[in-house]
Amino acid sequence: MSIYQSVASLEEQGEAGALCTVVSTKGSVPRHQGSKMLVREDGRIEGSVGGGEMESRVIAEAMKALAEGKPRMLSYTMVDPTRGDPGVCGGTLEVYIEPILPKPFIIVAGGGHVGKAVVQLSKWLGFRTAVADDRPEFCSPETVPGADEYYPVPLAELPEAVKINRSTFLILTTRGSAVDIAGLPSLMKTPARYIGVIGSRKRWLHTRKALIEKGVPEEDLDRIHSPMGLELQAETPEEIAVSIMAEVLQIRNGGTGKPMKY
Repeated sequence: MSIYQSVASLEEQGEAGALCTVVSTKGSVPRHQGSKMLVREDGRIEGSVGGGEMESRVIAEAMKALAEGKPRMLSYTMVDPTRGDPGVCGGTLEVYIEPILPKPFIIVAGGGHVGKAVVQLSKWLGFRTAVADDRPEFCSPETVPGADEYYPVPLAELPEAVKINRSTFLILTTRGSAVDIAGLPSLMKTPARYIGVIGSRKRWLHTRKALIEKGVPEEDLDRIHSPMGLELQAETPEEIAVSIMAEVLQIRNGGTGKPMKY
């Protein structure tokens, strides 16, 4: 299978990787211009940009690019290892790293009024969207129309039912703290880009305290966005959905959330 076929396979399977390409060379270098290497998110590689210490550095930078979701250009001089160079070939080269990320995926856990509004808005915004709820009657095309996928499973079992990766946004519009307390420990073990929990500050403080008592490390809980969303004084399910999705877009796009008026 060629590198290009592997890249296409990544996209088809909703997986992530980083394509590393030697874009310029000068002098003696281990690989010619145009050489490519694909680094998968589990660290496996296909192809080569030169081997040895230089390639090890490129792989490490590729993993960082995947975590950040941003491309990067690397420059290497291969003359003197005592100065930190990754080789002694005598030349220089540049490697461009391009992250290949799955389409952003939103999983709405909780098929009530707010969850339904979030599904409708996220689909309109172009996200792949799924609904999860341990109550089958709240997890079907009849009750929550428009989602791409439905997972009528307990929240704690969600990571077993669907692949959650760095492009996944978990939006918990659940019916109460008990559901969150039972389900969050397994969700926090996933590499999800975002985990948001609906509710007041008081509800989150109660949930957080209970999770700490269950042995969940506080630094893991710091990943959670709760109350989730941007402060819009939102009241209706549709307004709350706008608040939530505004925060999702802010995180996905690297925005500040500040007014753009000068």
